[in-house]
Amino acid sequence: MSTPTTRDQAPTPSEPAVRRRTGRWIEHWDPEDKTLWEDGGRRTARRNLVLSIFAEFLGFGVWAIWSIVVPQLPAAGFDLTVDQMFWLISVPSLVGATLRIPYTFAVPVFGGRNWTIVSALLLLLPAGALVLTVGDPTTPFPVLLAAAALAGLGGGNFASSMANISFFFPEKEKGAALGWNAAGGNIGTAAVQLAVPLVIVTGAGVALDRAGLIFIPFILLAAFLAWRHMDNLSTAKADPRSFGVAVHHKHTWVISFIYIGTFGSFIGYAGAFPTLLAAQFPQVAIPLAFVGALVGSVARPLGGILADRVGGARVTIGSFGVMALGAVGAIAALGSGSFALFFGSFLGLFVATGVGNGSVYRMIPAVFRASGGTAKAAAGCIGIAGAIGAFGGFLIPRGFALSTTSAGSIVPALWLFIGVYAVMALVCWLVYGRGAMAEARV
Repeated sequence: MSTPTTRDQAPTPSEPAVRRRTGRWIEHWDPEDKTLWEDGGRRTARRNLVLSIFAEFLGFGVWAIWSIVVPQLPAAGFDLTVDQMFWLISVPSLVGATLRIPYTFAVPVFGGRNWTIVSALLLLLPAGALVLTVGDPTTPFPVLLAAAALAGLGGGNFASSMANISFFFPEKEKGAALGWNAAGGNIGTAAVQLAVPLVIVTGAGVALDRAGLIFIPFILLAAFLAWRHMDNLSTAKADPRSFGVAVHHKHTWVISFIYIGTFGSFIGYAGAFPTLLAAQFPQVAIPLAFVGALVGSVARPLGGILADRVGGARVTIGSFGVMALGAVGAIAALGSGSFALFFGSFLGLFVATGVGNGSVYRMIPAVFRASGGTAKAAAGCIGIAGAIGAFGGFLIPRGFALSTTSAGSIVPALWLFIGVYAVMALVCWLVYGRGAMAEARV
């Protein structure tokens, strides 16, 4: 009978020797071994998944915290330009996207449990920086920008969490596990946009420092639970060659370009939506902003399900079409002053980004199989596309900032985004919607 062997157990002669390290290390782990999987392996994997989701949920929440704090800064006495406010929203995405690839390699180097502890505790830095900076309206803008940049640490957590969970599950259950892990993290954006406006309100105004303080006990809890109940896998090995192989494969860059339009739009719109609502419809309560990120998060699994049935390329192209229609609806709403149309159009746009996220991730292994690529190249593509796609979270708020500064309206930015979605849909159709790729229903 095969069972996962931890450092507290003596390995049997049939198990490979593993050099001794501190921490909860499982020396023998093969989720494809049905006996091991049924005799405690599934339970171990699910325990690590649940705790990973909790830590990643907090990471996404910290990553998005400035999206809901920024619209409240004027009420707290801060005198910032529109451009400065959008910088505070966009810089966490820039930092988070940059950290994704190094965070991916941290899991095999330090262990999934160990890195979950470290990455969770690192969230104390942006939470603490927020507490220290937003309480004083005279805080210089560069200091605020540095504090916002630290929130990017939460964006890196997604990559390490996904890499860690991928080692725990067999191939037939890996997609579902990673889907739950991703969705659980994404919902952190919606949760922070719902909770923070409620906790910062006081009888005398707003207490923005509470936005950081509320995270601290949960961060400490996540680190404790990871220390107490998660595991490291000695069998989890880094493979930098997968990134090298993927870099030289054209589909890596095509898919990364497309993923900027789906995941980048989700992160970018989620970050900017509270500020857009406050600027365009100040009479409407900002707490409604959380609905956008929520529907975008829960729609992600739907994208994978639809892609399995009709093909990822078709679903992705359809998603870009709906995103363009949502942007057109938002432009019409601004012309008519209709909040209901504006809000509904953005909700449709958010749903389309979530569906597109799920369909693009489903496309990656199918594309590499159909093109004669290797599983190693597909794995590298997932890491690269995830990092590049996140840069959209920087580009979209900056687009809104430049549009507002130069034209006094976000309408030019929305027309630009519509044009980009049209180009991305065309590229997806030309590369994956015809010929052998279409026959393979990638």
